[in-house]
Amino acid sequence: MNKLILLLIFFINIPFLIVNATENAYVQKESKSYSLYLIRHAENKTEQEDSGLTQCGTYRAKELARILENAEIENIYSTRYQRTMATATPLAQQQQLAIKNYAPNKLEQLAWQLIKEQENTVVFGHSNTTTRLAELLSQSSVSPMTEQEYRGIYQIIISGKNRHLTLVI
Repeated sequence: MNKLILLLIFFINIPFLIVNATENAYVQKESKSYSLYLIRHAENKTEQEDSGLTQCGTYRAKELARILENAEIENIYSTRYQRTMATATPLAQQQQLAIKNYAPNKLEQLAWQLIKEQENTVVFGHSNTTTRLAELLSQSSVSPMTEQEYRGIYQIIISGKNRHLTLVI
């Protein structure tokens, strides 16, 4: 009889144990801290729609990879333009990660994806998309970039519902 009562109590409590374990896993995921790095492409050769990098731009791309070497990057995103892909490539090679492409006219969708993934990620973009994405992710106002600005890494640290935006360099 005692065994029957113990078995009954055990089976009655299983759903509560499962719900509790699921809830704990959800709370852990919600409180995970991660960083998003937003970077404008390095100096490009011409004002053409899809040009590669200058010698200075190639150097800057390698330096960005060096700067982010220990940032535990899990994802790299870039638009399909030559200049952004060329800026992202040294970091992707160093970290042995594939570059994921995104559409620069769908930044809200990208922001949602980055928040959902909750992983340290670098996004390479353009003067207009980098600041707009920084605003979407940080939920704060960001000054626009000029066409001559190539320096700067926007870091957004997200921990639970808290978001902190920093212009690193």
